[in-house]
Amino acid sequence: MHKNLKWKTILILVVIGFSLWSLWPPLSTVDKEGNIVREGRINLGLDLQGGMHLVLKVDTSKLTKKEAEGAPERALEIIRNRVDQFGVKEVSIQRQGTDEIVIQLPGITDRDRALELIGKTALLEFRLVSSDPEKLKLALLGEVDDGYELLEAENNEKVLVEKRAEITGADLINAFVKFDQSSFNQPTVSIAFNREGAKKFARITGNNVGARLAIVLDGNVKSAPVIKERIPSGEGVIQGRFSPDEANDLSIILRAGALPAPVIIEEERTVGPLLGLDSIQSGVKAIIIGALLVCAFMSIYYLLAGVVSVLALILNFVIILGVMGYFHFTLTLPGIAGLILILGMAVDANVLIYERIKEELRTGKTIRSAISTGYSKALSAIIDSNLTTLIAAILLFQFGTGPIRGFAMTLTIGIFASLFTALVVTRTIFQLFALSPNFKTLKMLNWIHDTKIDFIGKRKVCYGISLVIVMVGLVVFGARGTKNFGVDFTGGTLQQIQFRNPIDIARIRTVISGLGLKNASIQEMAGNREVLIRTSEDADVKINAALKSSITDNSFELMRVERVGPSVGKLLRKNAIRALVFGLFGILVYISFRFKHWEYGLAGVIALFHDVIIVIGAMAITGREFDLTVVAAILTVAGYSINDTVVIFDRIRENMRLLRKITFSDLINLSINQTLGRTVFTTLTTLFTATALFIWGGIVLNNFAFCLIVGFLSGIYSTIFIASPLILLWQKRR
Repeated sequence: MHKNLKWKTILILVVIGFSLWSLWPPLSTVDKEGNIVREGRINLGLDLQGGMHLVLKVDTSKLTKKEAEGAPERALEIIRNRVDQFGVKEVSIQRQGTDEIVIQLPGITDRDRALELIGKTALLEFRLVSSDPEKLKLALLGEVDDGYELLEAENNEKVLVEKRAEITGADLINAFVKFDQSSFNQPTVSIAFNREGAKKFARITGNNVGARLAIVLDGNVKSAPVIKERIPSGEGVIQGRFSPDEANDLSIILRAGALPAPVIIEEERTVGPLLGLDSIQSGVKAIIIGALLVCAFMSIYYLLAGVVSVLALILNFVIILGVMGYFHFTLTLPGIAGLILILGMAVDANVLIYERIKEELRTGKTIRSAISTGYSKALSAIIDSNLTTLIAAILLFQFGTGPIRGFAMTLTIGIFASLFTALVVTRTIFQLFALSPNFKTLKMLNWIHDTKIDFIGKRKVCYGISLVIVMVGLVVFGARGTKNFGVDFTGGTLQQIQFRNPIDIARIRTVISGLGLKNASIQEMAGNREVLIRTSEDADVKINAALKSSITDNSFELMRVERVGPSVGKLLRKNAIRALVFGLFGILVYISFRFKHWEYGLAGVIALFHDVIIVIGAMAITGREFDLTVVAAILTVAGYSINDTVVIFDRIRENMRLLRKITFSDLINLSINQTLGRTVFTTLTTLFTATALFIWGGIVLNNFAFCLIVGFLSGIYSTIFIASPLILLWQKRR
């Protein structure tokens, strides 16, 4: 006994030491200029530090089959070269699927400039301009000769140029910014060709002295100067109405090379640094408040045992962050939500154990025997409940994207950390207490004890109530149609804009209504300074330009942009449905296998469907939108709801072995009453954390927290009044 205790104590100390070593320093330290002076162990996601997440699709429709096979890889290298010269730190550029590129740009502050730099095809061409005024006149009337093309210059001049390019940017070896002293220091882009390009340039300029040579970039004429003499040096100048930044970016993309095919932005998620900072502050505040509420309740209700669970909870956090630090995982905003959720779920096992210990103490057992038996009897329910939650986490990771995977990863680590702290750490502490001869009892409060409520007798009334609530929710959901879904699933653009001073939303509606956009919606937010603008089309640039020109007395900042193409929205919707279906099916299979009867699994899943539909109905009734975080919340509710059901099912199975002379309905009532304290108090602790997240967690996670609150309340109800009575119904039929 003492030897075993010694090794467990050593193991706990090693885990603590390893976690602290892996964790420190948790986050990077930066100086006043923003330079990283010390790398942190945990990376912050783009939704916390600000930045851009882009999914680009390479349009290979106009390429040959052979060209199309290597176009995405070539595009990836060109984009990487452009971004590297742009100076973004910790950039991530990866190929996804056959023709997509995923780009992450942390800390980017100039969104428009970044999109221009990444998305510009940068096809540079030198084309001769027609010198025949009659051809130009006819072209302006719509009669363009074969071999020619009518283009527009930046000064709105119409220029008739040859379709065939005399020379392209493929022969460039350098491009750099120069300032034209004769034009008031106007920035220009100087270019230099390779040997072959220099020969072509010398031939073209030598053969066409007196003619105009148009410099065409992506189909736009930047300038069309007259060729005054042959240019043998292979050097030229691109003039235009450039700002210094525009000239610099043009030189970057010309040096990196033209993209082999156009790229389409399929998905964009941009978070401004101010919103990222607000998210961190809101998340930390929610964690602190949620932790204080849980710790206060556990310490007050379970006294010394509660203090032990608080110590285990602290260690639980240390282990989670230590694992994240060791593997350099990225902490996202949903990941913070996962940490908050784990606060409530981590004490679930402790409550199970403590309620069992109280039962054993009431039978007259010694404190050592009660502790040992309490842990042993609670073990199966703890394992079952955590495995069902793990199923949900694994499916979220499999079908989720970006931050949702961060939530799934945090939840998974938290499950294993909770098992370790509940089953090993707290038990070791109690065993150390037991070494003292003065440790003879373990006092705990007992607010719910020896209840004899006839839950089964109320089942028909509850079935009726549930049916009404479910039907109302489904009717409202059906009536709202596509309004139920956010841009994640329907496609479109969502912008969160913060004004410097309070703004009258009517002014914004007037501006946007004048743009002729379809299905545009505007939602006012905190303090009349923030608005959410959603459109079903890609119109963020148009909207921002209109707001800047119309509302000149109140500056604003773009806090967040979510832009999802229709194909990506369809894929995300498909993955969300698959995650929900596979999650519920996985839970059904596991519970059926675990309890040896399909009735248990089916009863549990029917209760889960009840809870999911209740959450969906509540979202629809309150006018909230479904996005990826809501899917994560629904699967979390499913995993957590089944925890309560598993505990009661486990007690029913145990009582069936011990009490063979009572009716099955009395046995179910007894089992529910015996576990009522655990059911109520675990739901209470998770509600503490979910409510803290709802109130203080910020707008991005507000819907997530709302789903958890509704789902947890529905879960305790469905466990008692839906799942358990269904076992009785099917048992009678058997």
